[in-house]
Amino acid sequence: MVLVHAHPDDETITTGGTIAHYRRRGIPVTVVTCTLGEEGEVIGERWQGLTSAHADQLGGYRITELTRALAALGVDEPYFLGGAGRWRDSGMSGTTADPQPMVPAHPRAFADSGPAAVAELTEVLVRLKPRVVVGYDPRGGYGHPDHVRAHRVTMDAVEAAAGRGAGRGWNVPKLYWTVTDAEVLRHHTEALARRTVDRLPGALPRGWQLPGIGELACVPSDTVTATVDVSEVLGAKRAALRAHATQVTVASSGREFALSNNIAQPVLPEEHYILARGRRGPVGADGHEGDLFAGLD
Repeated sequence: MVLVHAHPDDETITTGGTIAHYRRRGIPVTVVTCTLGEEGEVIGERWQGLTSAHADQLGGYRITELTRALAALGVDEPYFLGGAGRWRDSGMSGTTADPQPMVPAHPRAFADSGPAAVAELTEVLVRLKPRVVVGYDPRGGYGHPDHVRAHRVTMDAVEAAAGRGAGRGWNVPKLYWTVTDAEVLRHHTEALARRTVDRLPGALPRGWQLPGIGELACVPSDTVTATVDVSEVLGAKRAALRAHATQVTVASSGREFALSNNIAQPVLPEEHYILARGRRGPVGADGHEGDLFAGLD
């Protein structure tokens, strides 16, 4: 399995349970990370001096965080597209990376990576010959320019690898997009709200906020085609989330986490996918595949 992610921590937030699940089954997993996450918003004061507005050393520090997170999930080491530092975090609108009038974008911004990024990922796919590839949907989950670019690079690389012909390329059998089921997200968010109102164990940590309607990225439930049960590996996912300490805070209950905005997000016992390429395998009572390798030999 090959998973393509934009920044360190993305692999854990959306697919950490899936990575740990398949590693426990002995499946080789490679996580391709496209940038070092140099424009991340740091939580707390300790590492604020590393940000791009100061020493611009955050990317190097996040290599260590990613390495620790992957180790918790069962992956030996990170793999950076084109090598560590080849492309830079493009940032979201309003951040220090966002180009202002008359100021050019960073020359290594991943959002402007062009054909070179596709070529690099194509080589990875041809060399590793993964049965399953996981990337983002066309919106990149929540619209970050690097996520949108990672989607396009993944789709184009899969096509390019298949187009090389027999013996010279690789036709990926199954390609999925990582998403979050809106109904499942709503159910867990409402449970958190009830615990908070009733002051029950697992209530919202002090200073955190409940997400507003539509604030967390999700897709309509009827578009989800695969659900991976990750309940048995949630300990590994929580450990990986905690490894990304400059970006993520995990609640003491372990049920929620938050980014620098302190908006609570549930740690779901399942992870969701849309099959974007390949033949659908056997499905369960919910109409979803329960295994991303379903239908493969």
